[in-house]
Amino acid sequence: MPGTVNWALSLDQIAPRQRPLVGGKAWALSLLLKSGHSVPPALCLTIGLYRRYLRQTGLGDRIGMELGRKEMSEMRWEELWDASLRIRALFLTTPLPKELGKQAAAALAPFAGKAAVVRSSAPGEDAPGASFAGLHDSFVNLRGTEEILGGVRKVWASLWSDRALLYRQELGLAVERSSMAVLVQELAEGERSGVAFSRAPDGGERAVVEAVWGLNQGLVDGSVEPDHWEVEHGETIVARRAPSREAALRPGPGGVRSEPLPPAQSSMAPLADGEVLRVAAAARDLEALSGRPQDVEWTLRGEELILLQARPITTAAGDDSRRWYLSLHRSVENLRRLRRSIEEELLPRMETEAAALAVIDPAGLPDRELAAEIGRRRQIVAGWEETYRDKCIPMAHGVRLFGTFFNDALHPEDPFDFLALLGGTGMRAVDRNRGLEQMAAALRHRPEWAEHLRRTPEQPWPGPLEEQLERLLAEFFGLLPGATEAVALRLRLAPLILELAPAAGGDSAAEKTSPERLRRAFLEKFEGEQRTMAEEVLDLARASYRLRDDDNISLGKIHTQLAAAEDEARRRLAAKPVPALEGLFPAEEGGPGPAPREAPRLGQVQARQLQGQPAGPGVATGSARVIDEAAGMGTFRSGEILICDAIDPTMTFLAPLAAGIVERRGGMLIHGAIIAREYGLPCVTGVPEATLRIRTGDRVTVDGYLGIVTISRLP
Repeated sequence: MPGTVNWALSLDQIAPRQRPLVGGKAWALSLLLKSGHSVPPALCLTIGLYRRYLRQTGLGDRIGMELGRKEMSEMRWEELWDASLRIRALFLTTPLPKELGKQAAAALAPFAGKAAVVRSSAPGEDAPGASFAGLHDSFVNLRGTEEILGGVRKVWASLWSDRALLYRQELGLAVERSSMAVLVQELAEGERSGVAFSRAPDGGERAVVEAVWGLNQGLVDGSVEPDHWEVEHGETIVARRAPSREAALRPGPGGVRSEPLPPAQSSMAPLADGEVLRVAAAARDLEALSGRPQDVEWTLRGEELILLQARPITTAAGDDSRRWYLSLHRSVENLRRLRRSIEEELLPRMETEAAALAVIDPAGLPDRELAAEIGRRRQIVAGWEETYRDKCIPMAHGVRLFGTFFNDALHPEDPFDFLALLGGTGMRAVDRNRGLEQMAAALRHRPEWAEHLRRTPEQPWPGPLEEQLERLLAEFFGLLPGATEAVALRLRLAPLILELAPAAGGDSAAEKTSPERLRRAFLEKFEGEQRTMAEEVLDLARASYRLRDDDNISLGKIHTQLAAAEDEARRRLAAKPVPALEGLFPAEEGGPGPAPREAPRLGQVQARQLQGQPAGPGVATGSARVIDEAAGMGTFRSGEILICDAIDPTMTFLAPLAAGIVERRGGMLIHGAIIAREYGLPCVTGVPEATLRIRTGDRVTVDGYLGIVTISRLP
């Protein structure tokens, strides 16, 4: 019997003293079973198994190393995702030790030959004021001991997902003390499924019932919109909402699949009124049993109402801080819609807005009109930055989705192997740099052109160079010829083109990168529906990866137009007092602003090795060049290591010259890391105070495999 193993308990064996070992979901189901409700046969693998696994495999220490690269409070979500993906790979590639595996297989014997669901049941995950609902993973339709134990390890790994880590950090929970129990249930394949709230999540007294045809997963992950009812006093339906019913999730190979609804079901609500009241009554019954309002997941198999899981309702909907963390997981359908919105609507609108701003020359505006124009442009930028955060940044989750799919299917030694399939998608920054390289190649055969750029870069460039430059400035920056910002940019680009000239003419590293062969090899590993899914998530990931660069350029055009107006105002203020323009730059005029950080003083002890996040494979050694802002990029020389706070869209011009990149901002999916991989450059991101701790001229080795930067500082 499972109970003979002290870390495996059936629901009827769970006693009150064992609640801390089994977690909230297992405890709630044991109460439901003992009170006479129908629940699926289930086994709880307590936190004891999880702790033995970590101890015997050494994974506990390795998790500590991954999270110890940097103070968690200083990590961006991209950095936490990188760390959590590496931790997840440790669980995927580390099976249970032999003896522990034998015991687990024996405990799971009752599920032999049956479809199972594996759910998280973390202790404390449903404590008052903290609901982890949806932040840990569940897996549906697993078959066989090996597949179930693989699901168990994935649930354990979800304890360390970025969204769970961020949420724990916000609540002030001790991350290092986290543990996970797992609930293994027999799959109850009902014809209709849903959730019920004994009281509305917004704090109202009404009960709420939501239902879909088929399995519940579509409702939970947002891919299927449910029918919705509100019930008052347990006996009266006072509100209902019917969606457009199109699909249902059913068990399928490797989990679940979406199937179109037949006409008879698409035109009919999943529940009759009497069934709605019955489900609401079950939720109220559990509230009375537990003493707290409950969120209950259920399914109907024939006439049998089966309760799948239950948890307390811990926060009101308007004050649920989990909303942002839950947004870190996106479904395929959600990403499809997001991609269409960005490609067909948002980016064209950005381009149109930037073009409209470009025709207004700030230099020709009177002082008052210039001040008003700066205010207007700041509002435009703020609006687009909000749209960028709400739409463009979430599209990056297409890469996350593919990374998880790739690693779950193939279990590679390096959890970031999947990135090799995402390059070569025609990024605009690479196309822009190719134009620069073509101009540099022309200089090799026309030394008099090179001399012109060296001596008088502000004058029109000779031959076709001027035409190419104007196309580049218009297409990628939205700048008209003669605009002040266009002149400033040509002064920055001239030394870079001269620096590129000796090596220009061959294929760039970016042009040599072609993942097509890798793509074919990857897809050949799948058949049938799994291949279709592999093609779709790969296509979404490649679009997501490309848009991560393209949207930066479109947004950069709007920023450029704001900068043009602000720079004109600064020029006027530098020449004489201008009352209409005063107050536009309070921090620059001596007003309150952030205190400058102190650079390390001469003679101060310096770390020889700095640790960050590995973001681009390879090792490179060279002289460091610290670039604080795009204005200083003309000083960069071929073969140097670029040290920066973050690579903005303009600074990507330096990639063809650089031998490696080090950034303070961290993450595999930040703009600079993507460009580095596109050019095959070693890259380390997330290095605290990189631009202060490394000085121009330092000899630096960048290890993009381990995420280490070594400084060899000459006296």
